[in-house]
Amino acid sequence: MKNFNIKNLVRPNVAGLKPYSSARDEYQSTTSEMVFLDANENPFQTDVNRYPDPQQRSLKTELAKIKAVSVENILLGNGSDEVLDLLFRAFCEPGKDNIITLPPTYGMYKVLANINNIENREVLLASDFEPDVKEILNSVDENTKMVFLCSPNNPTGNSFSEENILKILEQFNGLVIIDEAYIDFSAKESWVKKLKNYPNLVITQTLSKAYGMAGIRLGICYASEAIIKTLNKIKPPYNVNELTQLRALNRVLDRKGVETEILDLLKERADLNKALEEISFIEKIYPSDANFILVKVDDANKRYNQLIEKGIVIRNRSTQALCENTLRFTVGTGKENQKLIMALKSLK
Repeated sequence: MKNFNIKNLVRPNVAGLKPYSSARDEYQSTTSEMVFLDANENPFQTDVNRYPDPQQRSLKTELAKIKAVSVENILLGNGSDEVLDLLFRAFCEPGKDNIITLPPTYGMYKVLANINNIENREVLLASDFEPDVKEILNSVDENTKMVFLCSPNNPTGNSFSEENILKILEQFNGLVIIDEAYIDFSAKESWVKKLKNYPNLVITQTLSKAYGMAGIRLGICYASEAIIKTLNKIKPPYNVNELTQLRALNRVLDRKGVETEILDLLKERADLNKALEEISFIEKIYPSDANFILVKVDDANKRYNQLIEKGIVIRNRSTQALCENTLRFTVGTGKENQKLIMALKSLK
């Protein structure tokens, strides 16, 4: 994006904000021999009596190695939802600015826009679930601050074409947020590799999916150093707790274990996809780059309730745009997937 200047996007009050400086920001421990009497902590050891590192340096260092980026290009949050909320609060003026989302997509973009009093301009995906680039750009005005692209997309499962994403990146003079929550299940490369080429590019990822750590709430943002500095101004000082940091670090270091689980899920996804082809009331199976499969059925409400009665919880996505009579199946273990298929085959 030519002539892109992050200073033109930041809210004026945020640009002039002096962030809160915590005790752990002012003094960074390099040895365990120090006596810490600076943060009004309880001195008795419980393993969590000290405040956590507000910048999560150990975890960021490992993520930086894996992604081949600088630590200064990383922000961590209490789940991706906090990261997304920080983007709204840093760059969107309430009651004035707007964003663009592409339904059907992740529902929290719309929720966060409403919470922050930001207009959400919805541009439906095309019939092939690709972004309608012309309509997106036609919807942009001087107050459009961000475009949200979920790729691989939830609930459709497809990855957007590189050509369409590039057009938006190069022609939109605002932030392009690519939500890559499911990127580890896709054969396509992460856009993190192109971070240096596009100063308006922001990528969000998570440890909730491929890393199997939804319960610890750890979201990741990769962006330019200027964007990360802006977000650091407004994030809560201790937004990622000590237990989350430790569990996340141990999991990230277990790269072989994570890769093995991803391969297992990809095999299960392929097996599940093949088995679904034999179910008579499934009218269409949509291609998936995620750890779920979206299907079109004869009567989604009926089939959803029948599966509930058999003890299987799936997601009915029929209320979403372009998703009439669709069900979304998360890829489970081989045993869970087999139970799903047997249940589907038994339905009348």
